[in-house]
Amino acid sequence: MFSLYFRGLIMGRIMAIDYGQKRIGLAVTDEFQIIATGLDTVHVKDIHNYIKEYVKREPVDTFVVGEPFQMDDTPSESAKFIEPFINWLKNTFPDIPVERVDERFTSQMAFQAMIDGGLKKKARRDKAMIDKISAVIILQSYLEFK
Repeated sequence: MFSLYFRGLIMGRIMAIDYGQKRIGLAVTDEFQIIATGLDTVHVKDIHNYIKEYVKREPVDTFVVGEPFQMDDTPSESAKFIEPFINWLKNTFPDIPVERVDERFTSQMAFQAMIDGGLKKKARRDKAMIDKISAVIILQSYLEFK
């Protein structure tokens, strides 16, 4: 009875994407769009298939993509790699909106979160983990803004 009552409240997930030149960190919300959780880190060449397969399995309401800025508020060099990916998202999933979130300092915040979490120095060198945590930070800032 409890699950039937809340069935109408369940929404699709929100997927956050921290797009890098080599790896892409991914995070998603729960079905209620409350909790941000790290999903995976995927090599750039595999991201299209990964997202297509994920969207087949799980409903996604929104994509949130990190937007890289420099300190003077101009787009960073990596923006030129992200734009074709955003166009691919919009063309492949025209019914799923794409939102942008400033991603400045997310890598530093992710690294600090690893230190605060007590991870050893060797574990903190795992760039894939930093990318995934960065995606969680992007998603959490989007949820707080929303």
